[in-house]
Amino acid sequence: MSATIEDLTINYEEDDILVVKETGKEVLSKGAWTTILYRYNNIDRKTGEYGKDMYTIRRYQKRQGEYMMKSKFNISSAEQAKKIIAALENWIEDSK
Repeated sequence: MSATIEDLTINYEEDDILVVKETGKEVLSKGAWTTILYRYNNIDRKTGEYGKDMYTIRRYQKRQGEYMMKSKFNISSAEQAKKIIAALENWIEDSK
């Protein structure tokens, strides 16, 4: 657990190998409930190379001075990310 938003990460090590490598972080909202969009890569254990860019949105709740992850949504591909962007852009444009 982390006490500050800056300390929150999705980097994950297993057997001294960085299995999930965070390559980007955007804080979407701050407060008792914090939302962060991450870009990351998973390692291919056979080749030792990191794979394609992947994305996840995580929601954290701050309780007793520590952030705890409460939910997450993994964006499965760049194509899905583009569809999410297009839908949001349409909805925002329609609401003007």
